Amino acid sequence: MLALCLAPWLIALPAAVAAQGTAADPRLGSGPAPAYGLEQMRRADPLDMTQSLPVTQPDRRPQAVRGTGGEASAPMSAIDWLDALPQAGIARPGADGAAPFDDSGDIAESALAPEVRTLTLSASDAGAVGLLPASVTGLPTSLWEGAETAALIRRIERLEVDRLPAMQSLLYTLLLAEADPPDTSGPQTEDDPLLLARIDKLADLGALDPAMALIERAGQTRSPALFSRWFDLSLLSGLESQPCRRIATDPDIAPSQSARIFCMARNSDWDTAALLLETAGALGTLEASEERLLTRFLHVDLDDGAVPLPPPTEVTPLLFRLSEAIGEPLPTSDLPRAYAYYDLRGRAGWKAALEAAERLARTGALPENRLLGLYSGGRPSASGGIWDRVAALQAFDAAIGAPRPDRASVRETLPPAWEAMQVARLETSFAALYAGRLATYAAEGDAPGRIALRTLLLAPNPTDHLDALSPRTPTEAFLLALARGRPDQVEAPSERARIVARGFSAETELPPRLARLIDDGRLGEAILEAMQLYSFAMEGNVGDTAPAIAAFRALGLEETARAAALQILLLDDRG
Repeated sequence: MLALCLAPWLIALPAAVAAQGTAADPRLGSGPAPAYGLEQMRRADPLDMTQSLPVTQPDRRPQAVRGTGGEASAPMSAIDWLDALPQAGIARPGADGAAPFDDSGDIAESALAPEVRTLTLSASDAGAVGLLPASVTGLPTSLWEGAETAALIRRIERLEVDRLPAMQSLLYTLLLAEADPPDTSGPQTEDDPLLLARIDKLADLGALDPAMALIERAGQTRSPALFSRWFDLSLLSGLESQPCRRIATDPDIAPSQSARIFCMARNSDWDTAALLLETAGALGTLEASEERLLTRFLHVDLDDGAVPLPPPTEVTPLLFRLSEAIGEPLPTSDLPRAYAYYDLRGRAGWKAALEAAERLARTGALPENRLLGLYSGGRPSASGGIWDRVAALQAFDAAIGAPRPDRASVRETLPPAWEAMQVARLETSFAALYAGRLATYAAEGDAPGRIALRTLLLAPNPTDHLDALSPRTPTEAFLLALARGRPDQVEAPSERARIVARGFSAETELPPRLARLIDDGRLGEAILEAMQLYSFAMEGNVGDTAPAIAAFRALGLEETARAAALQILLLDDRG
């Protein structure tokens, strides 16, 4: 179940690299920096997310088990983890050298059901949940050790990555990693504040699937705060039937009276819902906007000829869904990014779905393949704006996706498609989709060739495609050297390039605050501080550029440092 939620973010994260660059921090020595995070990520096989089932449903699609060469492999064991025991140094019962298997003590002496014991997760256990284990992220479970919870939450809340592609994968790694929460020695409560902050940040980015998966791992009904978030995200995902069933069996868990009324109606208990609404109206326990929308929702006979209701002053997921249910949907463009997820269902039309997809893709919350699927979902019905982008990308995709692509057609359609992606600020999504197929065009010195080279440099693993390329200009020579992590081997062609190159120099000193965090072993805080420093650099504070890059290298995030440096130079025209 969680694999379906996790796959898009695993795909978006860079693959592991065999060797890391030299640490920039002199205190770490001249050897390789310790590898964390993105540099230890395992490459995940892409999934067709258009065929994925909802996050809370198991994957029941039949799948053949194939070998590495495509041939059918042997069936998996019914208890497949037994096959892994010898690799872990554990002998299976009955195997050579193992104690004989004795099942005499397993014979039941009664037909009565055995006693089942249940244990509730402690706050620290719930706070440590994640979707990415340490074996995947390379981050230790002590990631947040030494940090103050309130300070961590403030760092996470104020960090903006919607225009920082290099930071998005790193932030998702931090938010989804299994790691012990800080301050576990204090008094225990049923909620872990850092877990709630992680969920809220994922929702702010529009990544609803992993946010809901985190809630499920911690336990949806474990606390009112977790259930309230599960209910809200389920509403925006169109999966509200499950929390509503929980409310039907345990009304006290409902986050509000209006939520209980909605769920009673959602469960077809219209009489109870009407009675609750009438009682709440008499007692004055509902907001005016809630009462109006619930009344219209329950009494469908009022729809004919009814005057449209004024939009709610403060929109909540429940009021948003109620407005949509009575035929007065609210536009999501001015609402928080999480609301855009609802438009992906297509109920507001293709244009709204396209705009929502672009908005989510800019934060890395939508896989590139799903973005392409929406771009390819029909024929543009008009011109201008998003329809020009759709037409340009469809033309290029048809040209390069042909069984035997015509090079002239690809070269003709590439510049308009690239320009369209620049307008949408989706250059890295375009690069992730097409870099591999554009590698043979990057050696050409004309405009399409230069665009192809830029696409390769912005791709998740640029060095996979650069071996056969020779630079034609000093700028290209520097960019190719930078992609390989060796900008000092060529002369920097501009002042901005020289500043970026200093980030790879062992002489570059880290800011004292960041250096102290590294010295104290506060890894998570140090990574967040480096990310904040990089965001300042991208906003125009040039003095933070070299220290931010050097910080990533000192933390062992060599691939992140290279991607961040390339994006400063290649995406700088965005302002």
